[in-house]
Amino acid sequence: MPPVIKRLYRCRHHPVLGGVCAGIAEYLHVDPILVRLLWVVFAFIMGTGIIAYLIAWIIVPEETKRQ
Repeated sequence: MPPVIKRLYRCRHHPVLGGVCAGIAEYLHVDPILVRLLWVVFAFIMGTGIIAYLIAWIIVPEETKRQ
């Protein structure tokens, strides 16, 4: 059996703002709420979380179908 290639996509099924955090959570097999909370914490601590989120929203493609 060939290896399964994991790809990062923005989630269309659980989006809050564009589906970036939900897509990262699916990729890492963790709860989306955990990823969202970490993103908010880093946004307040580092101050670059909002810019990084917008860049990820632009760069990460939206999933076309449920994998």
